[in-house]
Amino acid sequence: MNPLYSVAQIRAVEQAALAGLPPGTLMQRAGQAAADCALSILGNEPRQAQVLVLAGPGNNGGDALEVATHLAHADAAVSVLLYAQPERQSDEARTALRRAQQSPARLLDAGASAAAVALVRQQDWALIVDGLFGIGLSKPISGDLQALVEAVNAKSCPVLALDNPSGLDADTGAIISTVANADGSPGSSKDGSAIRATHTITFIGDKPGLHTLHGRDHAGQVTVAPLDIDTRHYPPPCAQLNDVSLFAAALKPRRHASHKGSYGNIAIIGGASGMAGAPILAARAALYCGAGRVYAVFLEHAPAFDSAQPELMLRDARQFDAGSSVLVVGPGLGQSRDAHDLLAQALNAPNPVVLDADALNLIAAEPGLQQKVARRKSATLMTPHPLEAARLLDQSTAEIQASRLQAAQRLAQRFNATVILKGSGSVIAQPDAETVINPTGNPALATAGTGDVLAGICGALLAQGWPAREAALGATWLHGKAADDLVQQGIGPIGLAACELLPAMRAALNRLCSRQR
Repeated sequence: MNPLYSVAQIRAVEQAALAGLPPGTLMQRAGQAAADCALSILGNEPRQAQVLVLAGPGNNGGDALEVATHLAHADAAVSVLLYAQPERQSDEARTALRRAQQSPARLLDAGASAAAVALVRQQDWALIVDGLFGIGLSKPISGDLQALVEAVNAKSCPVLALDNPSGLDADTGAIISTVANADGSPGSSKDGSAIRATHTITFIGDKPGLHTLHGRDHAGQVTVAPLDIDTRHYPPPCAQLNDVSLFAAALKPRRHASHKGSYGNIAIIGGASGMAGAPILAARAALYCGAGRVYAVFLEHAPAFDSAQPELMLRDARQFDAGSSVLVVGPGLGQSRDAHDLLAQALNAPNPVVLDADALNLIAAEPGLQQKVARRKSATLMTPHPLEAARLLDQSTAEIQASRLQAAQRLAQRFNATVILKGSGSVIAQPDAETVINPTGNPALATAGTGDVLAGICGALLAQGWPAREAALGATWLHGKAADDLVQQGIGPIGLAACELLPAMRAALNRLCSRQR
């Protein structure tokens, strides 16, 4: 299990732990853990390595001062830019400051902002440690500090963020860039900045914002340091990271005494004029992920066959009987009246249904279809991207992205469905289950057709008897894993085509199933 905790939960755990510990214990543990992480980044040979530590005004700055002390005693050449007034620091942070002052570290006056920015830019740093704000920031980074952050982000050296990259919302993965009004309502939008770290060591527990939206670009490689806090202080997590263990029960090796009927039927319904490629991609994905029979059902002008994948059965929608097939509705469907009627028929069917693309847009536009989805008894799986989610919830895309976990959960509850909110760190939600963030995938997936592929995988797993939650978790993980494997082989991320995912997905799925023997 890879639990994720909100900032409020982390603060509650910290307070509960501090009640039974001597003052400064957690700060010292955090400093030691982060120093060990820094030494591993430096290759455990820190002698005279040029290290810049940015220490902010709060306890995150105190953690940074502890790191500076440890690294200086390990013979690194440590410079500290201190953005704090000692009289306003906590007792623990002041103690950390005294320790740093008594160490070989060089403490510099950060008051001269232009000089601080110049120092960042001109020095050839082996490592920069971000201890400016951590999870303690509630307003955008601006002014002199914004110039400092931009100077750090322009460097090519490793950057280690303590607890959370400064400027990133640890709950949502958004860049902190909106000032709230006095009544708590959203205020005017302002440009914000956040540290782009190559590594983050996060304390007490992992946070969702490190793994979704801008989190993966800004947090880099995440390490969790629990700081030896007793597990009794931890509440149930607010979410967790997707992992094979969450869907392993559905992974089964195939028996010799089986046939195509053993692995289910799936029908991809879409293919309006000019959009035939979408259902073909989804159908091929379903084939490569093990569905027994795969139909591609076209709203208009079904091709005679797919020359690249003749195993697919192509049908005209007006003559197709869905029977016992799992239905994937939406790839290339369009939003015509005929498309609407096909979708309505699918929603009335007792079959498991995956709703994607134009099916979601049609549902968003008509309350009657929304009611049909919510009343369904069979499994319903929805795969919106942020704009489709915004239409379904009557919000802006910015509002969806600013609160991805909550948006996915609202969709799941409103439509009584399993929901995959796509994007960096896709979010999987169900009305009555813990929300999950998917850690696999990379920018190679930012190309046309990859959403069709994901819908096809979801349908294939449902057709093989996977429960909806496990199908969503497994499909999302496999989709991203295929992209990761291809990039590791030098195929992408730039220019990777959606169809190239198919063999890599098949290989990943077979590896997982072979482990279950």
